[in-house]
Amino acid sequence: MSGIYLDYNASTPLDPKVAETMRALLDGPFGNPSSGHWASASAKAIIEKARAQVAALLGADPAEIVFTSGGSEANNMALKGSYFALRDKGDHIVTQATEHPAILAPLRFLERLGARVTVLPVDGEGLVDPDAVRRAITPRTILVTIMHANNETGAIQPVEAVAAIAREHGIRFHTDAAQSVGKITTRVDDLGVDLLTVAGHKLYAPKGVGALYIHGGTPLEPLIHGAGHEGGRRAGTESVLLAAALGEAAALAADLEPQNHVRALRDRFWQKLKALFGEGVALNGPEDRRLPNTLNVAFVGRVGAEVLAGLEGVAASTGSACHAGRVELSPVLAAMGVSEHVGMGAVRFSLGRHTTAEEIDAVVDRLSRLRAGPLRQ
Repeated sequence: MSGIYLDYNASTPLDPKVAETMRALLDGPFGNPSSGHWASASAKAIIEKARAQVAALLGADPAEIVFTSGGSEANNMALKGSYFALRDKGDHIVTQATEHPAILAPLRFLERLGARVTVLPVDGEGLVDPDAVRRAITPRTILVTIMHANNETGAIQPVEAVAAIAREHGIRFHTDAAQSVGKITTRVDDLGVDLLTVAGHKLYAPKGVGALYIHGGTPLEPLIHGAGHEGGRRAGTESVLLAAALGEAAALAADLEPQNHVRALRDRFWQKLKALFGEGVALNGPEDRRLPNTLNVAFVGRVGAEVLAGLEGVAASTGSACHAGRVELSPVLAAMGVSEHVGMGAVRFSLGRHTTAEEIDAVVDRLSRLRAGPLRQ
């Protein structure tokens, strides 16, 4: 057995139609989209078509979409841009403990510049309490940032409820939707967000491209200063190739029907594991309120890295790491209160459009050999 990919939350392959779109553009148009002559017109038209495609997926206006180099830049732009734009109004930001490092690290940086950050706890399923957000708000709060869905467990946060609380207080709300776009509905009006992050390589587009939705009229200090590209919000000559790729991926992602197939495979996988291991496996994260493709399983009393080592040719991720003989849980599982005995055996299997039932069955067959293996005490 070889070549089974179950790490779609880490990165997706290019969709064939996205690759086809990119191939058609390798020979041009080559003009700078911001120039005012014949060589730029077709390039700009492609950029604006892609912008409209991303906007359509999110239910936004095309003018509200800014292309970035990926999800990390979009997050940094949302957080740092908000802080610098609103410093005269306050310095307090609210978030929660299981955010991606692309949120938590920029917030730590802003703390060095004077920001005050409240990191709220989560429950055993990894979900933040909206009432805790309400209690954390102060007269100095300028931003609330809560991810839409967690990259490790797939837990879907109550973004709509939290955004409504922020709106009641006149506070800006951002969500990192890198993992949720293309898997579940991410219409910005339904979510009630002011800022939303998109990452191309989680969406069957290439690495190196993403987008930030910025609700019309939302002031934001640019992260990258220079010429007036992207409506003056992000300097740097746009890549026609990458923008078109993200646009095509967004157009394909508008159809969520394939996610029903993915969900069915994921649930089949989980049922087979429970039948095989019984109480020897535990689900990390919510049973229902999670992404349709994500299965974070703890093989109780084992080490996730050792489990994966026995699955030759299977690409997946662990929820723990071994250092000098000691297992360290991921910050996400630790924040959820998962015990070391359970969490050290965590493995994240994330499925995608190309996952097959035969692949799932092959992985289960290989995992069945673990039953005879020793447990860690």
